[in-house]
Amino acid sequence: MQLQAGDGKVVQVPCYFIFGDSLADNGNNNWLSTMAKVNYRPYGIDFPSGPTGRFCNGRTAFDIIAELLGFNNYIPSFATAKGRKILSGVNYASGSAGILNETGQHLGVHISMDGQLKNHKITISRIAKMFRNNKSATAKYLNKCLYSVGLGSNDFINNYFMPKIYPTSHRYTPEQYAKVLAVQYFKQLKTLHSYGARKVALFGVGLIGCTPHSISLHATQGSTCVDAMNNAAQIFNEELKLIVSRLNKSKIDADFIYVDGMEHATEALSYGFKVLDAGCCQVGNFGQCIPYKTPCRNRSEYVFWDAFHPTEAVNRITGRLSYNVLFPSKTDLHRVQHDNGSHQIEL
Repeated sequence: MQLQAGDGKVVQVPCYFIFGDSLADNGNNNWLSTMAKVNYRPYGIDFPSGPTGRFCNGRTAFDIIAELLGFNNYIPSFATAKGRKILSGVNYASGSAGILNETGQHLGVHISMDGQLKNHKITISRIAKMFRNNKSATAKYLNKCLYSVGLGSNDFINNYFMPKIYPTSHRYTPEQYAKVLAVQYFKQLKTLHSYGARKVALFGVGLIGCTPHSISLHATQGSTCVDAMNNAAQIFNEELKLIVSRLNKSKIDADFIYVDGMEHATEALSYGFKVLDAGCCQVGNFGQCIPYKTPCRNRSEYVFWDAFHPTEAVNRITGRLSYNVLFPSKTDLHRVQHDNGSHQIEL
């Protein structure tokens, strides 16, 4: 099904639902009691409406995907989505959230994957009312939507690799922990399928050992990154690939797609960025920008915005790469470039 957008663009899916963490959060944490909250300057310095709760100077990779899908407006956060706007999709992502409910709790309140699924169920009930509680019509509509799910990073950054706060690294080897996460994730994704999801993009964990925060907190032992963190993330990603295979075999009416976050991060690094190991803004104890401090001016030259999250310049590349995985037949419609050299991105 293709919908015509108001300016003549073709919308490739009727709705886009986003589940995730701070890489996708666009304001759901603004009203929560948490340290993982960024609705202040300099966050949003390059976003048209200023600070929104996005953990970035501008757009997230998921904003980029929404643009490439043809949506005229960004997908609204669950906290703000009202009325018929939810028919275009809802963003449930929450900074510090993980697959496990306890992940990230030291930072305060957040919405874990289980909580995001509960919120999605609320959205479905609201959509059903718009279809006059016609279950068949509601299901038919939801079946055509795109769902993206990207969790797992915090289960390492804000759980497994914080041994003074969380017991998981004392209880499990990285291989065992990956399986613990996989068991829970598999259940959650089956629940999402039962709610009507039929085209689901599953984002693997990226190079979490290469963030400025990880490098400053853990010993790199001569490497450019914290290899132990990247290795643990890769073990989980292999489990995630198995999950995708299992789901595609057992749910033959659906299409689950693995999006390689590590590969995309590595490819983004080849686009000529000059600063790879430091954030663009001054950060505080939790690795987030200090409120109202002036950030660097040459933001397009930085990989990281703060101590954890990529700049919009990187998001434009990874969002485009992710879109290419989801819609390979559309890859010739947009030119990928970057303004640091021969590559620029045009949307």
